[in-house]
Parts: sequence; structure tokens; C-alpha cells
Amino acid sequence: MGKHIVGKHLDVIEPVVAVRPTRPQMYRPRSRSKSVLGFFAFTAAAAFMLVSVVDPYSGATASASYQAANDRFGGQDIQSVDIAGEYTTTVSRDGFTITDPPPPPPPPPPVDSEPANYRPPSAAVPDPGSAQAYAAGAVAARGWGSEQFDCLVALWNKESGWRVNAMNSSSGAYGIPQALPGSKMASAGDDWETNAATQIEWGLGYISGRYGTPCDAWNTSESKGWY
Repeated sequence: MGKHIVGKHLDVIEPVVAVRPTRPQMYRPRSRSKSVLGFFAFTAAAAFMLVSVVDPYSGATASASYQAANDRFGGQDIQSVDIAGEYTTTVSRDGFTITDPPPPPPPPPPVDSEPANYRPPSAAVPDPGSAQAYAAGAVAARGWGSEQFDCLVALWNKESGWRVNAMNSSSGAYGIPQALPGSKMASAGDDWETNAATQIEWGLGYISGRYGTPCDAWNTSESKGWY
């Protein structure tokens, strides 16, 4: 191509460039399924990263491929360790001794000896002809002093009240000295059931043979409740 001169006129003719017709571009819509898959892939990746950061072990048991610790280690307890070689294990235990409690103290022995320091108050002068008046003379006849008479009065006041027919309903003891049984006083006289003198003589003989004196008999009665 170039310039063409026609007559005197000089015309400039623009070169003609051949233009290749272009093929119209067709619009291809984006696949919807690929968009949905991409969205779910992104969501799953984000969720996995979030779970790993917050709790790296949270999905351990939720996974379908989870295996128990014993299964992963061939059935062996993961807390046991097998060590090859020879070794010795020593187990020691503190010793102790069981001591029985001490036995209770034994009870105190019975009191066999009577106190000799207690004396009852002085007895009043007995009425003449009374049982106590007879007993005062019998005590003096045995060589005992007035204090022995005081003990005798206190003793038989406690036992019978100096009544000839006094009888203990539970034991059967009878008379002024409360002889048990009352028939023992028959050794002093056949009238032992009604005669105060017979009962007193028997009673003084019993006291002398068993205790020695009326005061010893009195102290025994005070400590034991009987004589």
C-alpha cells in the first residue's frame, strides 16, 4: 500500500487494514455445584482449625476412627512398663504392738476388822425392874464398864427396841438379842420366848463368845448392818 496520485490533485488515501472479524465471546455461567462445594470446604476447614485451637483433644473420642488406648498398644496397659533385666523389689512395713488395756483394779477386800473407836452416847439410867436394868447388872457382873453397857443399849435398841417378843418377819430372828433362830435361846432357859432375863443372858454369852465385848459387836453392826 502507498499513496496514489490522480491528476493534479494529491489525495491522501488512508491505508486499508484488513480486520479479522472476531468471534463473538459466549458467556459461560459459573457452575453452582462448584460454588457450594467450595463454601462447604471453607467452612469445614475453618471449623477444624477452631476446634484444634480451643481443645486439641475434643474430637478424639468423637472420631469414627477412635481406638481405645489398650487397642492402640496391642492390649497392653499404657501405665505398665516392661523392663528387661534382673531387679529386686523390697517392701517394708512398720512394726506395731497391740497392748491390751490394763485390767481394772481388784475390789477392796471385805472389812473383817471392826472399828474400835466409835462409841454410842451414854445410855440413860434404866428403870428399875426393866430389861435394861437387868442388863446393866449382868454387864457389870462380867467385868465390863459402863461404856460397854452404853454399846449394848445402842445395839439392842437397833435390833429389837428391847422388846421380848420382837420378831424379824424376813429372817425369823426373835427376842431382845434377835437370836436366829429364836430357839437357840432355849440353852439359857425354857422360858426364852417370854422372859427378858433369859434372853439377855443368852445374848451376852453370844456377844462374849463371838466378838469379845458389846462395843465390838456394836461396831460390827454399824459397819455391816448385822452382828
